[in-house]
Parts: sequence; C-alpha cells; structure tokens
Amino acid sequence: MSADIASTESSHALRPADICRALLAALEASEGRRRKRKRDQTPDAFGLSVKRDLLQHAVEHDPPPEAFEEWLLNYPQTCKARELVGPAVAMARTVFEEWRMAHASDEFRAWLEQGAPSDDATDGPGR
Repeated sequence: MSADIASTESSHALRPADICRALLAALEASEGRRRKRKRDQTPDAFGLSVKRDLLQHAVEHDPPPEAFEEWLLNYPQTCKARELVGPAVAMARTVFEEWRMAHASDEFRAWLEQGAPSDDATDGPGR
C-alpha cells in the first residue's frame, strides 16, 4: 500500500508543461512514421499540426495540474479560425486522455520521461 501512496504522491508532481513537452517528442516520432506511409498524408498532417499547436500552447502556459482539464476545455475557444474549433476539441480530448494515462500508468510515464523513444523517429526504412 505504501508503494501506491508514493506513486500517487509523485504523480501529483506532474506538471502539464512537462507531460506536454514529452508528448511533443512522441509527436515527432509520429511524424517519422507518417512520412513513411505511401497514401495521402494531408489529413494526418493537419491533425498533427493542431495537436502540436495545442501541446506547444500548454508548454508555454503551463496551467496548474488541478486546472488542466478546464484549461483544455477552454483551449478551442482560443482558435481564431472557426474551422479549427472541432479539431481543437478532438485534440484537447486526446491530450487529456494522455494526461490521465501519464498519471495512471507507470510504464507510460516512464516512456515519456525517457523522451518517448521510438524507432519511428528515424528516417530509416520501415520495419
């Protein structure tokens, strides 16, 4: 039981900016994988761009952990282009789920803390 408490206590120390910075590194790996695909990548690039903007915004503003969910809910309202509101809502939900996963999964958190390493981050041939 004390290990669970220690884990819970350490997870409260996670800052949105730290998690979002690590998620940006994971996003770079996604870019490597996306570039290897042979189909039209326009929709993927658009979605990843919206997510990258959201993550960078979170890193810059570093909202407090207890207010991060509300901050994410309000983020789409900051979009100047109306056509970006829907994608921003979808990406805010995705980031919130990843935020929750970082708190719930020691393995996911460790992977993020290691810089989200991935073979997909390289431009080498696909597997």
